[in-house]
Amino acid sequence: MKSFHNSVCVAALAAAIGLLAGPAHAQSNAAKASDKPDTGEIIVTAQKRAENVQNVPLAVSVLGASQLQAAGVRNFQDLGAVSPSLTIRPAEHPVNANVSLRGVGTFAFGIGVEPSVAVLVDEVPMAFQARAFTDLPDVERIEVLRGPQSTLYGKAASAGLINIITRGPSDTLKVRANATVTTDQEYAVNASVSGPISPTVGYVFSAAYSKWEGNVRNLFNGQKLNGRESGNVRAKLRWEPSSDAKLTLSLNYMNGNTNIGRPVIAQTTGLGFRGIVGNPGPSLATALPGVTVGPNNQDVSINYTSHTKYQGGGGNIRGEFALGDHQLVTITSYDKFRLDDYFDSDETSLSAAAYNNIQVGAFKSTLFTQEVRLLSDGSKPFHYTLGAYYANVDFERPFYRGPAFSTANWYATSKSSQIAGFVQADWQFMPKATLTGGGRVQNEKVSYTFQDIQANNAQFSGSAQDTAATYRISARYEFTPRINAFVTYSTGYKGQTYDLTTGFNANRAAAGPIKPETSRDIEFGVRSQLFDRKVTLNVTYFDTTYKNLQAQTIETLADGTTNFRLTNVGKLGTHGFEIDAGYRPNPDFNFNSSLAILDAKYIDYPVAQCFALQSPDQGCPLAAVPGGPRSQNLTGTRAVQAPQFKMSATAEYTPQIRDGLRGLAQINVQHQSSVYYSARDPQTFQKGYEIVNLSLGIRDENRRWEVAAFVNNLFDQQYYPSLINSNGSWGGAMVTQAVLPRDFRRYGGLRASLNF
Repeated sequence: MKSFHNSVCVAALAAAIGLLAGPAHAQSNAAKASDKPDTGEIIVTAQKRAENVQNVPLAVSVLGASQLQAAGVRNFQDLGAVSPSLTIRPAEHPVNANVSLRGVGTFAFGIGVEPSVAVLVDEVPMAFQARAFTDLPDVERIEVLRGPQSTLYGKAASAGLINIITRGPSDTLKVRANATVTTDQEYAVNASVSGPISPTVGYVFSAAYSKWEGNVRNLFNGQKLNGRESGNVRAKLRWEPSSDAKLTLSLNYMNGNTNIGRPVIAQTTGLGFRGIVGNPGPSLATALPGVTVGPNNQDVSINYTSHTKYQGGGGNIRGEFALGDHQLVTITSYDKFRLDDYFDSDETSLSAAAYNNIQVGAFKSTLFTQEVRLLSDGSKPFHYTLGAYYANVDFERPFYRGPAFSTANWYATSKSSQIAGFVQADWQFMPKATLTGGGRVQNEKVSYTFQDIQANNAQFSGSAQDTAATYRISARYEFTPRINAFVTYSTGYKGQTYDLTTGFNANRAAAGPIKPETSRDIEFGVRSQLFDRKVTLNVTYFDTTYKNLQAQTIETLADGTTNFRLTNVGKLGTHGFEIDAGYRPNPDFNFNSSLAILDAKYIDYPVAQCFALQSPDQGCPLAAVPGGPRSQNLTGTRAVQAPQFKMSATAEYTPQIRDGLRGLAQINVQHQSSVYYSARDPQTFQKGYEIVNLSLGIRDENRRWEVAAFVNNLFDQQYYPSLINSNGSWGGAMVTQAVLPRDFRRYGGLRASLNF
């Protein structure tokens, strides 16, 4: 707690210095659509209606295109660099990656498990978070809503949500194109064209392609790993038959692949791969020939390429109709997605039958949603949003692992059907005071099948349903037209589910579904714009408690292998401060910064999984029954993937060089304090680090074109976004593997853009 209080003091000092020296404008003007006049306001749809972000009684970050560009963000998994409360932890494939806000996410791998952080594109939810792990589409802005958002957005937003807003059709012909090339063989290009077809019909079409070979070398065959290749196309067609009606058809398709290699970065001498007493197994030098272990290692040696390939597509129809002084909005969506995953589960180049193991599977999803909402006139003292929502999602997961060890062969399906009604009302009961209240009631039916093929085709099935309610209450007071404060109390809910992973058996079937996850959150916030709106300072304090948190635990079996299992892990609490500050004295200079100070701990977690080879001295006592399961008490321990302090700051200076031409200088600084990727496990501890990105270039006065050279990770700082304790596979010898980030080593590049 002392370190948390110290962090608060440091943050307050940093904010004060920032305001004096040129602090951040947390919501960059780049977030506004370029076709609209600059009013100095950032318009968001966080509460399902368009409104000034400064008037929203929620913790919302708005990320614009230039802010993403300066921080080197080109893919979804890079968003944590510019949104300090957001942490994205990569894995061997996108489905196992984790997205968390304020230290809370879904640490689960099974199908049918809703995320704690929802991901939406143009207000349409995605069935899989993995669906988002590709190049960002033609982005206008990204809204990050922190804290429970279940009242308006449902059961997949118990910790928050990310809403990616893409560009819409323009009133005049607009052509945009961007290209990037780097010194480490990354190539990316995207383009869009929009405009009118007729006075009532407009369109936008965009396409993108990118390829990066990766920064890990496979010594077995010389192949580069940790890379990706993706392509996507999007189209929107908007028809406005009258001033009272608008229909927008959106279509999208994506196709891509990734590969992965997880280098060994630390080891101690001891038993070899799959070693046991009396049978030490192959040494690391034999299993990984040529690999030099160390913190800077970027080499692996695997004889089976670990990779994924994916494709998906869908669309939605959005209708907006004026009904007197009300507006009716309908959104109908359909999406289908498939990801095939292939993994060298022994992660060696050993060819002997006793050691050569692979893992093959697929994730398939089909999602249909329908939302209808009625919005009253937002300019009146009392206004409301009334809506209904329906969703149906089907998942399939065939899975095989073997043939040497940790064998598994099964096929599972999961279905969910949800119907909900919601309402939220704002009442300006005094000239400067507004009360907001809202609620949601939802009913969900879930069902599953599980066929254990290797256990004589054992068949299991089950179903359950649940009805739950969530609500939000807030009060907002406007001291001046540019300074206001609010207090908000809200609840969150994530529905029940089944643990459809390896090891599912009659006991799990008899136990029924995993309990729902619930949360309650209280927030105090101040929103201010000072000195003719040149200075923006937003501060939020939050305190959130989660009960029956759904999370994946890892069981270490007697033979040293591991098994993944979903459980309710107890109670977790997170509280802290989020500060967004901004300063824009003139059109030439803009400075953005955001920071999060977080204290996330397990409040009640007396029986938790021990990490691999954890000793009694490390908090994992011997089992009461010899050979029985061992556990540790994590009550009072910092939550995994929850840094106590995280900050991002971006400065942009665009001086005029001559008439019609401006220079460009951008610098982005990111800092993150230490974090554990597995509770108390010293092998998964990442110390604090800083990353600096720099860009220099020129642009047209009206931003019709821009060319810039950039260097990311300027000071070549090494860090790991994910660390894996692999002791169990090496017979007791300490072996640590890492997933390397895109900027593990310094790299440079050129980017160019056209906008006319």
